Amino acid sequence: MDVDTNLRKRIRAGDHNAFGELFDAYARSVYNHAYRLTGEWSTAEDVVSLTFLDAWRLRAKLDEEGGSLRPWLLGIATNVTRNTRRAARRHAAAVGRLPRAEPVRDFADEVAGRLDDAAQLAVVQTALARLRRAEREVLALCVWSGLDYQAAAEALGVPVGTVRSRLSRARTKLAKHMELSQAGGQMTDDRTTAVRPLREGNR
Repeated sequence: MDVDTNLRKRIRAGDHNAFGELFDAYARSVYNHAYRLTGEWSTAEDVVSLTFLDAWRLRAKLDEEGGSLRPWLLGIATNVTRNTRRAARRHAAAVGRLPRAEPVRDFADEVAGRLDDAAQLAVVQTALARLRRAEREVLALCVWSGLDYQAAAEALGVPVGTVRSRLSRARTKLAKHMELSQAGGQMTDDRTTAVRPLREGNR
């Protein structure tokens, strides 16, 4: 009994080692065949994988008697290549039916704007850090959460007049800090140095 005949019987029986031998013996031939049909190395690699998957699936149909298994594998590879190219054409056709993509817009201005926003946010955060805790709380309630004075007073458990005075002080401090920051004014607090590099970097 020749080698290929014995290999055929082992493959039909589902011998994994036999299938490994089949791959080692003919993978290069399948690859070269697929490349000649497609002209693409990457597609040829895919065809090799699919060919041996199909060969395993079709192993029960393999004749026990016969010569080289190379023709059988190349036949499978040919069918796989046809299916692969057909699928590629369908994919290309489907893509061609899609609406054309709009021109990609230039994000330069948006990026610059975000940098400016980040610098401005840093300034605001620095200003907020200068406020007393009670002032930050009332500012958060009245300005960001939208509570009126009465509601904020109830939330904090303080008189309405206290809310008014704290909010007034908070706004005054924030406005002063923003004016100095925008004017490039010098501040004695060390927190200012964390803001200045951002502003200078955006020039």
